[in-house]
Amino acid sequence: MFFKLYTLGCKVNQYESEYLREGLLRLGYVESSASGVADIVFLNTCAVTAESESKGRKLIRRLIRENSGAEVIVFGCAARRDPAQFMQINGVTKIAPDKNWATQFLLERGLSELPSGISSFGERHRAYVKVQDGCRVGCSYCIIPKVRPVLCSRSISATLDEVRQLVDNGYSEIVLTGIHLGHYGVDLVDSGSCKLVDLLRKVISLSGEFRVRLSSLEAVEVSDELVELAAGNSGKICPHLHLPMQSGSDEVLLRMRRRWLSGEYIDCCERVLAAFDRLALTTDVIVGFPGETDEQFEATCNIVRKLRFSKIHIFRYSPRQGTAAANLDNKIPQRIIQERALYLSKIADQLRANYAAAFAGETVQALFETTQTATTDRYLTVKTTQKHKPGKIENIHIKNAKNENLIAAE
Repeated sequence: MFFKLYTLGCKVNQYESEYLREGLLRLGYVESSASGVADIVFLNTCAVTAESESKGRKLIRRLIRENSGAEVIVFGCAARRDPAQFMQINGVTKIAPDKNWATQFLLERGLSELPSGISSFGERHRAYVKVQDGCRVGCSYCIIPKVRPVLCSRSISATLDEVRQLVDNGYSEIVLTGIHLGHYGVDLVDSGSCKLVDLLRKVISLSGEFRVRLSSLEAVEVSDELVELAAGNSGKICPHLHLPMQSGSDEVLLRMRRRWLSGEYIDCCERVLAAFDRLALTTDVIVGFPGETDEQFEATCNIVRKLRFSKIHIFRYSPRQGTAAANLDNKIPQRIIQERALYLSKIADQLRANYAAAFAGETVQALFETTQTATTDRYLTVKTTQKHKPGKIENIHIKNAKNENLIAAE
Protein backbone atom coordinates (compact mmCIF):
# COMPACT_ATOMS: atom_id res chain seq x y z
CA MET A 1 0.00 0.00 0.00
CA PHE A 2 1.58 3.27 -1.14
CA PHE A 3 0.70 6.51 0.64
CA LYS A 4 1.27 10.24 0.38
CA LEU A 5 1.01 12.59 3.35
CA TYR A 6 0.87 16.37 3.00
CA THR A 7 0.81 18.93 5.80
CA LEU A 8 -0.21 22.58 5.95
CA GLY A 9 0.21 24.85 8.94
CA CYS A 10 2.03 24.97 12.25
CA LYS A 11 4.63 22.87 14.04
CA VAL A 12 1.90 21.00 15.91
CA ASN A 13 0.31 19.98 12.61
CA GLN A 14 3.69 18.84 11.35
CA TYR A 15 4.24 16.76 14.48
CA GLU A 16 0.80 15.14 14.19
CA SER A 17 1.54 14.21 10.59
CA GLU A 18 4.83 12.62 11.65
CA TYR A 19 2.96 10.55 14.22
CA LEU A 20 0.59 9.32 11.51
CA ARG A 21 3.54 8.58 9.22
CA GLU A 22 5.18 6.54 11.99
CA GLY A 23 2.04 4.43 12.35
CA LEU A 24 1.62 3.93 8.61
CA LEU A 25 5.18 2.71 8.26
CA ARG A 26 4.62 0.27 11.12
CA LEU A 27 1.62 -1.07 9.21
CA GLY A 28 3.94 -1.80 6.30
CA TYR A 29 2.69 1.03 4.12
CA VAL A 30 5.29 2.53 1.79
CA GLU A 31 5.60 6.26 1.25
CA SER A 32 5.32 7.20 -2.41
CA SER A 33 7.62 9.69 -4.04
CA ALA A 34 6.24 13.08 -5.01
CA SER A 35 6.06 11.98 -8.65
CA GLY A 36 4.73 8.52 -7.84
CA VAL A 37 1.12 7.43 -7.51
CA ALA A 38 -0.37 6.52 -4.14
CA ASP A 39 -3.16 4.17 -3.09
CA ILE A 40 -4.10 6.44 -0.19
CA VAL A 41 -3.56 10.19 0.22
CA PHE A 42 -3.71 12.19 3.45
CA LEU A 43 -3.93 15.97 3.81
CA ASN A 44 -3.46 17.61 7.22
CA THR A 45 -5.17 21.00 6.89
CA CYS A 46 -4.75 24.40 8.53
CA ALA A 47 -7.54 26.78 9.55
CA VAL A 48 -5.61 29.78 10.84
CA THR A 49 -6.56 31.95 7.84
CA ALA A 50 -9.05 31.79 4.99
CA GLU A 51 -6.06 31.64 2.64
CA SER A 52 -4.71 28.53 4.38
CA GLU A 53 -8.06 26.78 3.93
CA SER A 54 -8.14 27.81 0.27
CA LYS A 55 -4.67 26.29 -0.16
CA GLY A 56 -5.97 23.08 1.36
CA ARG A 57 -8.87 22.85 -1.08
CA LYS A 58 -6.61 23.56 -4.06
CA LEU A 59 -4.05 21.02 -2.90
CA ILE A 60 -6.57 18.23 -2.35
CA ARG A 61 -8.02 18.76 -5.83
CA ARG A 62 -4.54 18.50 -7.34
CA LEU A 63 -3.76 15.37 -5.33
CA ILE A 64 -7.00 13.75 -6.50
CA ARG A 65 -6.08 14.47 -10.13
CA GLU A 66 -2.55 13.11 -9.68
CA ASN A 67 -3.59 9.98 -7.79
CA SER A 68 -6.59 8.69 -9.72
CA GLY A 69 -8.64 6.17 -7.78
CA ALA A 70 -6.78 6.72 -4.51
CA GLU A 71 -8.49 6.79 -1.13
CA VAL A 72 -8.36 10.45 -0.04
CA ILE A 73 -8.57 11.44 3.64
CA VAL A 74 -8.71 15.05 4.84
CA PHE A 75 -8.05 15.85 8.49
CA GLY A 76 -6.69 18.64 10.67
CA CYS A 77 -8.01 22.02 11.82
CA ALA A 78 -9.83 23.07 8.64
CA ALA A 79 -11.58 19.69 8.52
CA ARG A 80 -12.73 20.27 12.09
CA ARG A 81 -13.82 23.87 11.50
CA ASP A 82 -15.81 23.27 8.32
CA PRO A 83 -15.87 19.68 7.00
CA ALA A 84 -18.51 20.60 4.40
CA GLN A 85 -15.98 22.56 2.31
CA PHE A 86 -14.13 19.30 1.62
CA MET A 87 -17.17 17.04 1.37
CA GLN A 88 -18.24 18.85 -1.78
CA ILE A 89 -14.96 18.02 -3.53
CA ASN A 90 -15.47 15.04 -5.80
CA GLY A 91 -12.94 12.36 -4.95
CA VAL A 92 -12.58 12.96 -1.21
CA THR A 93 -13.20 9.64 0.54
CA LYS A 94 -13.28 10.66 4.18
CA ILE A 95 -13.33 13.81 6.31
CA ALA A 96 -11.85 13.26 9.77
CA PRO A 97 -12.94 16.11 12.07
CA ASP A 98 -12.03 14.20 15.27
CA LYS A 99 -8.65 15.32 16.56
CA ASN A 100 -7.80 11.78 17.69
CA TRP A 101 -8.89 10.09 14.47
CA ALA A 102 -5.35 8.98 13.55
CA THR A 103 -5.06 6.48 16.40
CA GLN A 104 -8.50 5.06 15.57
CA PHE A 105 -7.56 4.81 11.88
CA LEU A 106 -4.32 2.96 12.62
CA LEU A 107 -6.08 0.49 14.91
CA GLU A 108 -8.83 -0.13 12.36
CA ARG A 109 -6.20 -0.82 9.69
CA GLY A 110 -4.67 -3.52 11.86
CA LEU A 111 -1.87 -1.87 13.83
CA SER A 112 -1.57 -3.89 17.05
CA GLU A 113 0.65 -1.43 18.96
CA LEU A 114 0.27 2.32 18.55
CA PRO A 115 3.40 4.47 18.53
CA SER A 116 3.97 6.12 21.91
CA GLY A 117 5.54 9.00 20.01
CA ILE A 118 7.77 9.61 17.02
CA SER A 119 11.27 8.28 16.39
CA SER A 120 12.08 10.39 13.33
CA PHE A 121 10.99 13.60 11.64
CA GLY A 122 11.04 12.95 7.94
CA GLU A 123 13.96 14.58 6.18
CA ARG A 124 14.28 17.37 8.73
CA HIS A 125 17.25 17.64 11.06
CA ARG A 126 15.38 19.51 13.79
CA ALA A 127 12.64 17.47 15.41
CA TYR A 128 9.44 19.06 16.73
CA VAL A 129 8.04 17.49 19.89
CA LYS A 130 4.43 18.29 20.71
CA VAL A 131 3.98 18.65 24.47
CA GLN A 132 0.72 20.62 24.65
CA ASP A 133 -2.54 21.05 22.77
CA GLY A 134 -5.47 23.43 23.04
CA CYS A 135 -6.11 27.12 23.66
CA ARG A 136 -8.91 28.92 25.50
CA VAL A 137 -7.61 32.48 25.43
CA GLY A 138 -9.98 33.77 22.75
CA CYS A 139 -8.13 36.53 20.91
CA SER A 140 -10.75 38.17 18.71
CA TYR A 141 -8.94 37.42 15.42
CA CYS A 142 -8.13 33.75 16.12
CA ILE A 143 -10.16 30.68 15.13
CA ILE A 144 -7.91 28.14 16.88
CA PRO A 145 -9.77 28.04 20.25
CA LYS A 146 -12.82 26.84 18.31
CA VAL A 147 -11.01 23.95 16.63
CA ARG A 148 -8.62 23.08 19.48
CA PRO A 149 -10.48 24.10 22.67
CA VAL A 150 -9.36 21.30 24.99
CA LEU A 151 -6.18 21.86 27.00
CA CYS A 152 -4.06 18.73 27.08
CA SER A 153 -0.46 18.45 28.25
CA ARG A 154 1.79 15.49 27.66
CA SER A 155 3.38 13.90 30.70
CA ILE A 156 7.00 14.64 31.44
CA SER A 157 7.88 10.94 31.32
CA ALA A 158 6.34 10.43 27.86
CA THR A 159 8.08 13.55 26.56
CA LEU A 160 11.44 12.42 27.91
CA ASP A 161 11.06 8.99 26.30
CA GLU A 162 10.38 10.60 22.93
CA VAL A 163 13.21 13.12 23.17
CA ARG A 164 15.62 10.38 24.22
CA GLN A 165 14.64 8.28 21.20
CA LEU A 166 14.98 11.21 18.79
CA VAL A 167 18.42 12.11 20.17
CA ASP A 168 19.51 8.48 19.94
CA ASN A 169 18.40 8.55 16.30
CA GLY A 170 20.67 11.50 15.53
CA TYR A 171 18.51 14.62 16.01
CA SER A 172 20.66 17.44 17.34
CA GLU A 173 17.89 19.96 18.00
CA ILE A 174 14.59 19.36 19.74
CA VAL A 175 11.88 22.02 19.42
CA LEU A 176 9.27 21.85 22.18
CA THR A 177 5.99 23.02 20.74
CA GLY A 178 2.28 23.32 21.49
CA ILE A 179 -0.82 25.24 20.52
CA HIS A 180 -0.37 27.36 23.65
CA LEU A 181 3.00 26.22 24.99
CA GLY A 182 2.88 28.52 28.02
CA HIS A 183 -0.18 26.63 29.27
CA TYR A 184 1.81 23.41 29.50
CA GLY A 185 0.90 21.61 32.71
CA VAL A 186 -2.18 23.63 33.73
CA ASP A 187 -4.31 20.51 33.18
CA LEU A 188 -1.87 18.30 35.13
CA VAL A 189 -2.26 19.95 38.54
CA ASP A 190 -3.03 16.60 40.17
CA SER A 191 0.31 15.24 38.99
CA GLY A 192 2.45 17.55 41.08
CA SER A 193 4.91 20.11 39.76
CA CYS A 194 4.59 20.15 36.00
CA LYS A 195 5.16 23.66 34.67
CA LEU A 196 6.98 24.23 31.40
CA VAL A 197 10.15 25.08 33.31
CA ASP A 198 9.98 21.70 35.08
CA LEU A 199 9.67 19.89 31.76
CA LEU A 200 12.52 21.91 30.26
CA ARG A 201 14.78 21.19 33.24
CA LYS A 202 14.18 17.46 32.82
CA VAL A 203 14.74 17.53 29.06
CA ILE A 204 18.12 19.24 29.25
CA SER A 205 19.24 16.75 31.90
CA LEU A 206 19.09 13.93 29.34
CA SER A 207 22.41 12.66 28.05
CA GLY A 208 23.47 13.23 24.46
CA GLU A 209 24.72 15.99 22.19
CA PHE A 210 21.62 18.07 21.44
CA ARG A 211 20.10 21.47 22.06
CA VAL A 212 16.54 22.51 22.90
CA ARG A 213 14.51 25.35 21.41
CA LEU A 214 11.18 26.66 22.69
CA SER A 215 8.53 27.59 20.17
CA SER A 216 6.13 30.50 20.64
CA LEU A 217 5.34 31.77 24.17
CA GLU A 218 3.29 34.68 25.41
CA ALA A 219 5.55 37.27 27.02
CA VAL A 220 3.72 37.29 30.36
CA GLU A 221 4.17 33.52 30.60
CA VAL A 222 7.97 33.74 30.62
CA SER A 223 8.62 33.42 34.34
CA ASP A 224 11.77 34.51 36.13
CA GLU A 225 12.42 30.83 36.83
CA LEU A 226 12.25 30.00 33.13
CA VAL A 227 14.53 32.92 32.24
CA GLU A 228 17.07 31.87 34.88
CA LEU A 229 17.10 28.29 33.63
CA ALA A 230 17.42 29.23 29.95
CA ALA A 231 20.01 31.98 30.47
CA GLY A 232 22.07 29.71 32.70
CA ASN A 233 22.10 26.86 30.19
CA SER A 234 22.72 28.70 26.92
CA GLY A 235 24.82 25.81 25.63
CA LYS A 236 21.83 23.51 25.92
CA ILE A 237 18.83 25.84 25.57
CA CYS A 238 18.85 28.05 22.49
CA PRO A 239 19.01 31.76 23.40
CA HIS A 240 15.94 32.44 21.30
CA LEU A 241 12.43 33.37 22.42
CA HIS A 242 9.46 34.00 20.17
CA LEU A 243 7.04 36.32 21.99
CA PRO A 244 4.07 37.46 19.84
CA MET A 245 3.26 41.16 20.19
CA GLN A 246 0.56 41.54 17.47
CA SER A 247 0.27 45.32 18.01
CA GLY A 248 1.98 48.12 19.88
CA SER A 249 -1.24 50.09 20.29
CA ASP A 250 -3.22 49.61 23.49
CA GLU A 251 -6.47 50.47 21.69
CA VAL A 252 -5.81 47.79 19.06
CA LEU A 253 -4.75 45.26 21.70
CA LEU A 254 -8.05 45.78 23.50
CA ARG A 255 -9.98 45.17 20.27
CA MET A 256 -7.86 42.09 19.71
CA ARG A 257 -8.82 40.90 23.22
CA ARG A 258 -5.21 40.37 24.12
CA ARG A 259 -4.58 39.83 27.83
CA TRP A 260 -2.11 42.67 28.40
CA LEU A 261 -1.27 46.11 27.10
CA SER A 262 1.90 47.33 25.43
CA GLY A 263 3.62 48.50 28.60
CA GLU A 264 3.51 45.08 30.21
CA TYR A 265 4.72 43.46 27.00
CA ILE A 266 7.67 45.85 26.78
CA ASP A 267 8.57 45.24 30.43
CA CYS A 268 8.55 41.46 29.90
CA CYS A 269 10.73 41.71 26.80
CA GLU A 270 13.23 44.06 28.42
CA ARG A 271 13.48 41.72 31.40
CA VAL A 272 14.41 38.72 29.25
CA LEU A 273 16.71 40.75 26.99
CA ALA A 274 18.69 41.88 30.04
CA ALA A 275 19.15 38.29 31.21
CA PHE A 276 20.76 36.92 28.04
CA ASP A 277 23.82 37.60 25.94
CA ARG A 278 22.27 38.87 22.69
CA LEU A 279 19.03 36.97 22.95
CA ALA A 280 17.30 36.36 19.62
CA LEU A 281 13.93 37.95 20.33
CA THR A 282 11.41 37.28 17.57
CA THR A 283 7.75 38.20 17.33
CA ASP A 284 4.48 38.26 15.39
CA VAL A 285 2.74 41.46 14.28
CA ILE A 286 -0.69 41.86 12.66
CA VAL A 287 -1.05 44.95 10.46
CA GLY A 288 -4.32 46.43 9.32
CA PHE A 289 -6.51 45.18 12.16
CA PRO A 290 -9.99 46.77 11.97
CA GLY A 291 -9.89 50.38 13.14
CA GLU A 292 -6.08 50.62 13.18
CA THR A 293 -5.15 54.27 12.58
CA ASP A 294 -1.89 55.59 11.22
CA GLU A 295 -0.94 56.66 14.76
CA GLN A 296 -1.70 53.20 16.15
CA PHE A 297 0.37 51.54 13.44
CA GLU A 298 3.23 53.93 14.20
CA ALA A 299 3.00 52.89 17.87
CA THR A 300 3.70 49.34 16.71
CA CYS A 301 6.69 50.49 14.64
CA ASN A 302 8.07 52.45 17.59
CA ILE A 303 8.03 49.40 19.87
CA VAL A 304 9.61 47.30 17.13
CA ARG A 305 12.47 49.79 16.94
CA LYS A 306 12.73 49.98 20.72
CA LEU A 307 12.97 46.21 21.28
CA ARG A 308 15.09 45.57 18.15
CA PHE A 309 13.56 42.20 17.28
CA SER A 310 15.89 39.87 15.42
CA LYS A 311 13.00 38.63 13.24
CA ILE A 312 9.37 39.65 12.75
CA HIS A 313 6.61 37.56 11.20
CA ILE A 314 4.25 40.11 9.64
CA PHE A 315 0.64 39.08 9.07
CA ARG A 316 -1.74 41.16 6.96
CA TYR A 317 -5.08 41.05 8.70
CA SER A 318 -7.92 39.34 6.87
CA PRO A 319 -11.35 38.60 8.39
CA ARG A 320 -11.74 35.06 9.71
CA GLN A 321 -15.30 33.77 9.60
CA GLY A 322 -16.32 32.62 13.06
CA THR A 323 -14.14 35.09 14.97
CA ALA A 324 -15.31 38.18 16.84
CA ALA A 325 -12.99 40.44 14.82
CA ALA A 326 -14.76 39.49 11.59
CA ASN A 327 -17.76 41.51 12.80
CA LEU A 328 -15.81 44.66 13.66
CA ASP A 329 -16.43 47.85 11.71
CA ASN A 330 -13.82 50.16 10.19
CA LYS A 331 -12.12 47.60 8.00
CA ILE A 332 -8.78 48.82 6.63
CA PRO A 333 -8.47 48.94 2.82
CA GLN A 334 -6.14 46.33 1.36
CA ARG A 335 -4.00 49.04 -0.22
CA ILE A 336 -3.23 50.53 3.18
CA ILE A 337 -2.63 47.10 4.74
CA GLN A 338 -0.11 46.32 2.01
CA GLU A 339 1.63 49.68 2.45
CA ARG A 340 1.92 49.17 6.20
CA ALA A 341 3.20 45.62 5.81
CA LEU A 342 5.87 46.80 3.36
CA TYR A 343 6.90 49.68 5.63
CA LEU A 344 7.21 47.40 8.65
CA SER A 345 9.07 44.73 6.66
CA LYS A 346 11.74 47.27 5.75
CA ILE A 347 12.23 48.08 9.43
CA ALA A 348 12.32 44.37 10.26
CA ASP A 349 14.86 43.60 7.52
CA GLN A 350 17.19 46.31 8.77
CA LEU A 351 16.91 45.15 12.37
CA ARG A 352 17.67 41.57 11.36
CA ALA A 353 20.64 42.67 9.28
CA ASN A 354 21.96 44.69 12.23
CA TYR A 355 21.53 41.72 14.54
CA ALA A 356 23.37 39.39 12.14
CA ALA A 357 26.22 41.87 11.59
CA ALA A 358 27.09 41.77 15.30
CA PHE A 359 28.36 38.17 14.89
CA ALA A 360 31.03 38.99 12.29
CA GLY A 361 34.39 37.70 13.47
CA GLU A 362 32.85 35.36 16.05
CA THR A 363 32.38 31.59 16.26
CA VAL A 364 28.81 30.32 16.38
CA GLN A 365 27.17 26.95 16.92
CA ALA A 366 25.16 25.98 13.86
CA LEU A 367 23.11 22.94 12.91
CA PHE A 368 23.51 22.04 9.25
CA GLU A 369 20.14 21.67 7.54
CA THR A 370 21.78 21.07 4.15
CA THR A 371 25.40 20.58 3.17
CA GLN A 372 26.00 24.35 2.93
CA THR A 373 23.26 25.95 5.04
CA ALA A 374 23.03 25.88 8.82
CA THR A 375 20.90 27.41 11.58
CA THR A 376 22.51 28.92 14.65
CA ASP A 377 21.18 28.62 18.19
CA ARG A 378 20.01 32.25 17.77
CA TYR A 379 18.04 31.31 14.65
CA LEU A 380 20.32 32.96 12.10
CA THR A 381 21.22 31.29 8.82
CA VAL A 382 24.87 30.48 8.05
CA LYS A 383 26.03 30.06 4.46
CA THR A 384 29.20 28.07 3.74
CA THR A 385 31.22 27.28 0.63
CA GLN A 386 32.54 24.00 1.99
CA LYS A 387 30.20 21.04 2.34
CA HIS A 388 29.25 19.68 5.75
CA LYS A 389 27.26 16.74 7.04
CA PRO A 390 23.58 17.64 7.45
CA GLY A 391 22.18 17.10 10.93
CA LYS A 392 25.41 17.90 12.72
CA ILE A 393 26.08 20.89 14.98
CA GLU A 394 29.44 22.51 14.29
CA ASN A 395 31.38 25.54 15.47
CA ILE A 396 31.58 27.90 12.50
CA HIS A 397 33.74 31.01 12.38
CA ILE A 398 31.88 33.91 10.77
CA LYS A 399 33.62 36.19 8.30
CA ASN A 400 30.83 38.72 7.85
CA ALA A 401 27.11 39.08 7.34
CA LYS A 402 25.22 39.69 4.14
CA ASN A 403 21.77 41.01 4.89
CA GLU A 404 20.32 38.50 7.37
CA ASN A 405 22.74 35.68 6.53
CA LEU A 406 26.04 34.91 8.24
CA ILE A 407 28.89 34.09 5.86
CA ALA A 408 31.36 31.48 7.10
CA ALA A 409 35.09 32.19 6.99
CA GLU A 410 36.39 29.22 4.98
